[in-house]
Amino acid sequence: MVERKKVSKKAKQKVSSKARPATEKKDVKKIEALGKEKAALVEIAAIHEKDTGSPEVQIAILTKRIQELSEHLKIHKKDLSSRRGLLGLVNKRRKLLMYLLKKDEKRYQKITEKLGLEK
Repeated sequence: MVERKKVSKKAKQKVSSKARPATEKKDVKKIEALGKEKAALVEIAAIHEKDTGSPEVQIAILTKRIQELSEHLKIHKKDLSSRRGLLGLVNKRRKLLMYLLKKDEKRYQKITEKLGLEK
């Protein structure tokens, strides 16, 4: 039989706490970068100054995420869970576009031109 060393909880916490700061810093940088990109998208598609939830803004954000996932899937062809997520995003964007088309065709035309979407 192989004897296992018992490791105290404090020792485990020390090891795990040493590894955290570096990854947290990277995560914070990614989040900040994503926040800036998202803010730029909101500026492009917003109807008014404090607009964050209009269909145009949602479509712009979804379009960006779809582009990123498409690039990811070009590299990782067998990543089926990401592919499923991509299909969900595409369907959500399609529904928002159809809503906007029914509601106000001029707004639909504007956002498709801005984002370079085809009908």
